[in-house]
Amino acid sequence: MVSAVRSSTVRSGTGGRVLRAAGRAGFVARGVVYVLVGVLAMGIALDRGGEEADRQGALHRIAAQPFGAVVLWALVVGFAGMALWRASTAVFGETGRTGTASRVLCAGRAVFYASVCSGTLRFAAGAGEGSSSDAASRDWTAAVMGRPGGRYVVAAAGAVLLGAGLAVAVRAVQRRFLRKLETGAMRRRVRTAVTVTGVAGNLARGAVFGAAGVFVLVAAARFDPGRARGMDDTLRSFASGAAGPWLLVAVAAGLVLFGVFSFASARWRRL
Repeated sequence: MVSAVRSSTVRSGTGGRVLRAAGRAGFVARGVVYVLVGVLAMGIALDRGGEEADRQGALHRIAAQPFGAVVLWALVVGFAGMALWRASTAVFGETGRTGTASRVLCAGRAVFYASVCSGTLRFAAGAGEGSSSDAASRDWTAAVMGRPGGRYVVAAAGAVLLGAGLAVAVRAVQRRFLRKLETGAMRRRVRTAVTVTGVAGNLARGAVFGAAGVFVLVAAARFDPGRARGMDDTLRSFASGAAGPWLLVAVAAGLVLFGVFSFASARWRRL
């Protein structure tokens, strides 16, 4: 009861307005990166580009554009805002969700976005480009496997990734993301468009998470860190199946749509 009152007080005050603005900036930053990752993946599928289709590749693409430095620093601010908002929901609870499990999940997301913010900050400041998602995945897997019981930790991480991918996909089909949006404030056509981007985008994101989890599980089963893959290699794997590049085209389009859905979340998400 006390926690609920405190959460309501925080949301209604000046601090609440600042946190909501921070969260909305974070969703915009997330949208920019996902749109660019999707575009880069589409280029790979159509054999029109060799850039890495991950966050690092997206930052490179931004840096090469006019006013790219300005956009990079704006992303730093946006990801910092997302980390701050997620941290606040871990402490006070998210709107409509104040359970312990929800708070723990929000805390994990806060840590993740703090890491993303830190990496983007280093890139924007020219302090180093950092590792690609593929190299980072292999390095982490190798480091963990080198410790006692590390193989099981890697397997558990793969299972979590796979489970997260399946959960994201199932919730996309169920359209559960609509519960977090102010759908009553949308016109009918807008709501339809947001629903389409949410379903398609989250299905694509779930597919990427799930596939990455499978690769980590294979790495653990074969005791081979080289089997682990980051986002770029995971996306490229979609083009190597029987469907050829067209499966990657579909996933890439879905990631672009998830970026668009993130922009919609910045506008209509309940914060």
